[in-house]
Amino acid sequence: MMDSSRSMGNGFSCQEKLASSSSASRLTSVLEAIAGEYALVINGHSLAHALEADMELEFLETACACKAVICCRVTPLQKAQVVELVKKYKKAVTLAIGDGANDVSMIKTAHIGVGISGQEGIQAVLASDYSFSQFKFLQRLLLVHGRWSYLRMCKFLCYFFYKNFAFTMVHFWFGFFCGFSAQTVYDQYFITLYNIVYTSLPVLAMGVFDQDVTEQRSMEYPKLYEPGQLNLLFNKREFFICIAQGIYTSVLMFFIPYGVFADATRNDGAQLADYQSFAVTVATSLVIVVSVQIGLDTGFWTAINHFFIWGSLAVYFAILFAMHSSGLFQIFPNQFRFVGNAQNTLAQPTVWLTITLTTVVCIMPVVAFRFLKLDLKPELSDTVRYTQLVRKKQRAQHRCMRRVGRAGSRRSGYAFSHQEGFGELIMSGKNMRLSSLALSSFAARSSSSWIETLRKKKGGDSTASSPSGGADKPLKV
Repeated sequence: MMDSSRSMGNGFSCQEKLASSSSASRLTSVLEAIAGEYALVINGHSLAHALEADMELEFLETACACKAVICCRVTPLQKAQVVELVKKYKKAVTLAIGDGANDVSMIKTAHIGVGISGQEGIQAVLASDYSFSQFKFLQRLLLVHGRWSYLRMCKFLCYFFYKNFAFTMVHFWFGFFCGFSAQTVYDQYFITLYNIVYTSLPVLAMGVFDQDVTEQRSMEYPKLYEPGQLNLLFNKREFFICIAQGIYTSVLMFFIPYGVFADATRNDGAQLADYQSFAVTVATSLVIVVSVQIGLDTGFWTAINHFFIWGSLAVYFAILFAMHSSGLFQIFPNQFRFVGNAQNTLAQPTVWLTITLTTVVCIMPVVAFRFLKLDLKPELSDTVRYTQLVRKKQRAQHRCMRRVGRAGSRRSGYAFSHQEGFGELIMSGKNMRLSSLALSSFAARSSSSWIETLRKKKGGDSTASSPSGGADKPLKV
């Protein structure tokens, strides 16, 4: 900012501020040239001037050049204005934390509001998105639960777009062969149950339980939080990659069975290429491929993940066989007219070969790409996971070595000395523990010898006192 003085006719002079591009660039260059770590402390009266329209950008740039900014003795409205200023110009995700009623406006203005349930009431807690009892839990909220939530949400969205594009684009390729009529390549009940039953629970389990590293490693490596700040896991690039993968899967899902069924025959020599058999083959391939794909995307397996993924496959085959059974045909003859089609189609080895080939061709490029990426350009989370696996193996080896060492050592170790000690006694084996059988025999031998010695002593005393008889009397002194 450059101040120029202009004199008036009555003898007074006023200051007017001339803001220009050169002054703004000069301020930016000055802030970039600052070396060291500084803090900004500003009170409420100064903040009122700093938040004016012609000063708020300079205040924001100065605050961003500092390591810490403390706004003391400010009103609740000024707290909200500072948060709004950062949201307006920095395009950043803001978080506000407070424990009293004067922090409510700030908490509501920020993207994420956190309330502390303390001695100042629960107004901040009621207006917040998250609440806890102590300020120290903010680190765990951000580095552990916040990062896990971002990871799960990104994986959920990527898989959701992938599976729906793989499902929908098959209709587009089928339109070239049916004249773009209203006919669908899938059964109508499969279209209804695909997103509700067959593929809903596995992605829900991944969105709730998935994690890439443990909570201890998340606290140990705070740099793992950076992908969320930089929006690396879900952006335009990741979105188009998911769409491209879904389109690639749909192409293979349609044209591989189409090419196989063109000249395929059944075991009895009849033609295999009919509409219902083709629909069952494509639908089965789709459900298996998307189930394998979510298995590859899952980083933390639990019993619920296993139950939902494999249970969804089991439910699909159960519903498929039920819809082509004679029982439903007898109840609803106009709805379920293709009796036994699923059983006859899936009984053909050619159909299962087609399903296997489609699954392998769809999944192998994904596996190869992830393997090369992990080997050539690993991320920090990959390195942390690898370190965690190495530590687990080392701990298991140490435990095995300790067990072997304890089983192989019979004697307690002793230190060597320049003086003569108990080495000869130890090497002689006299201090070794005896077995129970040897101990019992030793006790029997010692007890019998003790009784015989006592008898001999009594016999010797009786023979010594017999010549004198009872005439001897003790002398009194």
